[in-house]
Amino acid sequence: MRWLLAFLALLVAAAPAQAREWQVRMLNRGPDGTAMAFAPAFLAIQPGDTVRFLATDRGHNAETLPGMIPAGATPFRGRINEEIVVRFTAPGLYGYKCLPHLGMGMVGLIQVGRPANRADIARAAAQLPGLGKRVMERLLASVR
Repeated sequence: MRWLLAFLALLVAAAPAQAREWQVRMLNRGPDGTAMAFAPAFLAIQPGDTVRFLATDRGHNAETLPGMIPAGATPFRGRINEEIVVRFTAPGLYGYKCLPHLGMGMVGLIQVGRPANRADIARAAAQLPGLGKRVMERLLASVR
């Protein structure tokens, strides 16, 4: 009986962690009252997890920002008014935007595992227009 319990414990310990699905809503007004926002705007997830970007309000999309993904990662680009599901496998930081509302600060940041590309993201964030730059700098402060 002990050998069976030890075997079962070994199986449980060796089992891979279950990937998780997260949701990000695209909104005309964020939970804090800001116009044009992703909610949540910052996520910390694990490699293999997926994020479902929900077209909650019309007129939005989600797409990666140039220069704001880990080396070797695949960029993504959703269509306006459509949901997009993205699986994140490469560790690092992923900056993304709503194309029509970037200048209004509609940006988000996803941390997948370790944020090895933080300096690259900070440099690219400094080049963003309008409120996008300030919002991305605030989101970078959430990275651990």
